[in-house]
Amino acid sequence: MEQKTVTIENTEITARIFGSFDVNVRMIENAFGVQIYNRSDADGDAVMISGESAASVAMAADAVKYLGDMANYHDTLSEQQVGYVIDMLKDGREKELSGLEHDCICITAKGKPIKAKTVGQKNYVDAIKKNTIVFGVGPAGTGKTFLAVAMAVKALREKQVSRIILTRPAIEAGEKLGFLPGDLQSKIDPYLRPLYDALFEMMGAENYQRHIEKGTIEIAPLAYMRGRTLDDSFIILDEAQNSTPEQMKMFLTRLGFNSKAVITGDLTQTDLPTGQKSGLASAVKILEGLDDIAIHSFTDRDVVRHKLVQSIIRAYEKYEKERAEQREARTYRADRSPKTQK
Repeated sequence: MEQKTVTIENTEITARIFGSFDVNVRMIENAFGVQIYNRSDADGDAVMISGESAASVAMAADAVKYLGDMANYHDTLSEQQVGYVIDMLKDGREKELSGLEHDCICITAKGKPIKAKTVGQKNYVDAIKKNTIVFGVGPAGTGKTFLAVAMAVKALREKQVSRIILTRPAIEAGEKLGFLPGDLQSKIDPYLRPLYDALFEMMGAENYQRHIEKGTIEIAPLAYMRGRTLDDSFIILDEAQNSTPEQMKMFLTRLGFNSKAVITGDLTQTDLPTGQKSGLASAVKILEGLDDIAIHSFTDRDVVRHKLVQSIIRAYEKYEKERAEQREARTYRADRSPKTQK
């Protein structure tokens, strides 16, 4: 029987590691085939890990250590966070976890620190710091928009830019918007709501409203960007998969001096009319490899919403892959049929 001990100086951190009803350590036990229990004494808590395999015990001990580091920055540890640490250790990527929780992007209006929760998110934030234009492409729930807004608020607070501009395509600018009550602003507000929500959390409603009145924060549909030059600004184009190639080119050429642009989107959730190409898809192909432009791809592992979201994304990916294979098979059979050969 192999055994390792991880010393935790703070009993509150130990409680966060174990989780409500020990749910977190049960996940570690099931993942690595070990047993975990806690022993308290005058020097602190000793988390004991035992099992038949030395490698499994070592990985379980590393999981406890990493979760201890994360618990220093979170009131609670979610099942998603615990599962993510387990998956990274199983894949031999434990070095990438080091320092993940130490870089605070900004503080919300309620005093909560905003940090990258996955390695993919950290790489995305680093790309925004280093490049003028960054594309964040990936599934829902990966924090593409939220982290971009956090970086924009940080830049504004530190006076790196003088304003934040947030925009989205309102592809339903035809008949669907007409059924909504109110003036044009009231009609487009529902499409911009996720951007409002992120700013409210970062700044608080009153502070946000003051910035809106001063013009240091602007939220508008993508069409409103035409003809403008955006200097000294942090610009975010959200839901970019719903832009056309022409709109994307128009947006990218608005960039002025001392400005930064982040373009986010999910290519699997395009709402454009059938046959219409996505501006995000074309831009990623055209601009890949250019200096000062980064293209960051998120995966289902970076999903920080409910754990079911990961399962849903994987199920849809499997379904779409099977459909693509079926289409290829039908095309192959059609090409080899006697009628085609004649």
